[in-house]
Amino acid sequence: MEIVVVLLIGAAAGWLGSVIYKGSGLGIIGNIVVGIIGSFVGYWLLEKLGINLGSGWISVILTGAIGAIIILLLLNLIIKKK
Repeated sequence: MEIVVVLLIGAAAGWLGSVIYKGSGLGIIGNIVVGIIGSFVGYWLLEKLGINLGSGWISVILTGAIGAIIILLLLNLIIKKK
């Protein structure tokens, strides 16, 4: 059950990140991967900056979305589309 929750939160965070940051579309699997990796990046970055978004589902998704935006920005800088 925990894996399903992680995938759903990752998908939501990746989707939100891709909506906010208009880049190349990665599809549902790409959004899930970017959202999950983005969650780790978001938690690490916000902890280093001393920012706490609170607790609950919304803060988890927002933290993942912040990380997903950073991942998408880096991906679009590295892989430039013609």
